[in-house]
Amino acid sequence: MNSGMEPKIVFTGPPNAGKTTAIRTLSDVPPMVTDVDGNDPSLAKETTTVGLDYGVVHLGGGEQVRLYGTPGQKRFDFMWQILVRNAIGVVILIDNSQPDAMAHLDDFLIGLEAPLRGMACVIGVGRTETHRVPSLDAFATRLAFHGSMFPVVEVDVRRRGDVLMLVELLLAQVEARFILESS
Repeated sequence: MNSGMEPKIVFTGPPNAGKTTAIRTLSDVPPMVTDVDGNDPSLAKETTTVGLDYGVVHLGGGEQVRLYGTPGQKRFDFMWQILVRNAIGVVILIDNSQPDAMAHLDDFLIGLEAPLRGMACVIGVGRTETHRVPSLDAFATRLAFHGSMFPVVEVDVRRRGDVLMLVELLLAQVEARFILESS
């Protein structure tokens, strides 16, 4: 899977979608976070990421993947571009309890349009147990509107198995692409 460098996966999405929590949940080392006190009352959270989050997950056989989390605010979209460079895949996390969940997906599909053309991606939709709408099918339809076909799955970023599933879906896409390119 790697060619001298450890593979890198980027977690992105709007504020409060669970990027920092996902990395904390999955990382096998204490994660580095760049949270500061939040000053946006609409976010309903005490801190927010302004730089990046970083962790590492060990996959076995000596393989490990570096995990990076982006800030969610659009004003930091330049960080999205920097962090996705040389990534093998992107996880876009969406909080389904936010009234503009579908618009948030649009923001990240548009903001990362060029890098996503040649990169594995999965959409993790959280808080679906309390907020069933929009449905996963609605998110898949929106992806198709953007000309994208990525897996869309329910996720609870507090559960290691759920976050690991996102990583495994990305790695399966990377492996499938490698096999197709090699044949």
